[in-house]
Amino acid sequence: MSDPDPTEPPSDDMLAAELVLGVLDSEQRSHLQARVDADRTFADRVAYWERRFAPWLSDIEPVEPPARTWTRICQRLGWKESEPGFSGLRGSLAFWRTAAVFSAVIAVVAIWVALQHPPPSQPIAGAQNPPGMARQAVTALWHDDGSPAWLVSIAPSHGTLLVVPVPTRPDSQGRAPQLWVIPPGKAPQWVASVSSDMSETVTVPSQVRASLVAGAVLAVSLEPAGAASEAPTGPIVAKGSI
Repeated sequence: MSDPDPTEPPSDDMLAAELVLGVLDSEQRSHLQARVDADRTFADRVAYWERRFAPWLSDIEPVEPPARTWTRICQRLGWKESEPGFSGLRGSLAFWRTAAVFSAVIAVVAIWVALQHPPPSQPIAGAQNPPGMARQAVTALWHDDGSPAWLVSIAPSHGTLLVVPVPTRPDSQGRAPQLWVIPPGKAPQWVASVSSDMSETVTVPSQVRASLVAGAVLAVSLEPAGAASEAPTGPIVAKGSI
């Protein structure tokens, strides 16, 4: 068999495989992620390659990162290594080994959930077949400066969310983070109170479950502790599209 013509653009199958492997640059990745949301056929190709590559996870051997890794992480995220209250924790080798293992477990579980659950066209329990249910198992919520804030995994068959924060200090004004879903063209709907430093599983209110569809936005606002509101009153500190 002859080699592919290098002047020909890559096939959709090749693009889907490269997206799953993570070998594309940011512009290509953003373009293809948009195709996943809009093109069901291409999304199916991506899901196929996710299933094909999933067994590779069992072959990954743990590697201890070099000491300079933490310095580079701080630089990329705009953190100061000597930031008060965090230097001891961040400088703890035991802490970062534990965090690395915990992150790997989350990644493996997220992939396992994505592969084991029925196709996302299945409704969340209690919902009336919402169209366009998100195909991704995990939605990332980002701060305005581009740094990661929360990771939210939707479990459609259980009507629950696994919410994993990037740990931060409590709000200086005592406000608590609240998670909202904003369906396309509609007002925000309250989902749950969430933690800024601990992962947790929250139950989605039954009347809100149909709003967790592709194209909806998950957002976290800071609200007065213990206060109930029909809409965000404080600042939106993180958001991401399902």
